[in-house]
Amino acid sequence: MMDRYDLQKLRDLPIEGVAERLGLRVERHKCLCPFHDDHHASMSFKVSRNRYRCFVCGASGGPIDLVMKYLNKDFLDACRWLGGDSDGDGVSGGDSVSGGRGAGTFDARRYERFFEHPWLSEAARRFLFDERRLDERVVCWCRLTSWRDRQGTDWLQTPYYDTSGRLIGLQNRNLRPGAQPRFRFPQGAVCSIYNLPVLNLLRPGEALWITEGCSDCWAMLSAGHKAVAIPSATLLKPADVALLTSLHAERDTPFHMYPDRDEPGERLFLQLRDVLPNIEHHQLPPGCKDYGEYYTLVHSS
Repeated sequence: MMDRYDLQKLRDLPIEGVAERLGLRVERHKCLCPFHDDHHASMSFKVSRNRYRCFVCGASGGPIDLVMKYLNKDFLDACRWLGGDSDGDGVSGGDSVSGGRGAGTFDARRYERFFEHPWLSEAARRFLFDERRLDERVVCWCRLTSWRDRQGTDWLQTPYYDTSGRLIGLQNRNLRPGAQPRFRFPQGAVCSIYNLPVLNLLRPGEALWITEGCSDCWAMLSAGHKAVAIPSATLLKPADVALLTSLHAERDTPFHMYPDRDEPGERLFLQLRDVLPNIEHHQLPPGCKDYGEYYTLVHSS
């Protein structure tokens, strides 16, 4: 049973953060509605009421409702997913791209071989090197690979490892422009802090940069900084918080961040500041919505 206090905490999770965790791309409090064939971002988010509503198909509700409808879960399963009791933070599914009911354990053995000899399709290379201007050494370090589904759609596959190098989850990114949802996660995948192995390379007093997503992390690494990615401070488990705070206590690690130039980005910074009081805020230049875009702009000139 879930008591009222725990239930209210789930209902208070930022609606836009939950939407992004599901793989929806939220910009200016709107996104493409995943519940009908949408091409004009008809789903709107009311941050002050913590609710969503589609002005075309009428879908509406709060964080729990969104998870129930998007993942086809009942109320209790949706609460467990939001609360992190489903062995992982990603979308549950029977394979690497499709969602489904229920939760399970991530089968690392099924996916480890994909990252032993990474392969990048033409679409993946175009995305990583032509569009994002990433350093090939970073792509190699992160063991990024790609695959193509039966419909001919190219996917970029990003592995998540713990500090010991054990595969604990992965993210599939649809490389087709405008595809929704953009991201899928295998059943049971743990995708909270990305690029944890870099912590083993941190020297005492060396800065660690915190980014909001994998692509921003790749850009920060390509710029020569050590970095991890955190999609949402509200999704950090106690063990994640303990790991980050121990870096400051044991290695005197300073934390730095370029928050995205939007309300969710600033909110993430404020949430992280509660956990990491010494984190330093850096301002992106006008016209750049995130660090990845800033990095690409600088390295395209």
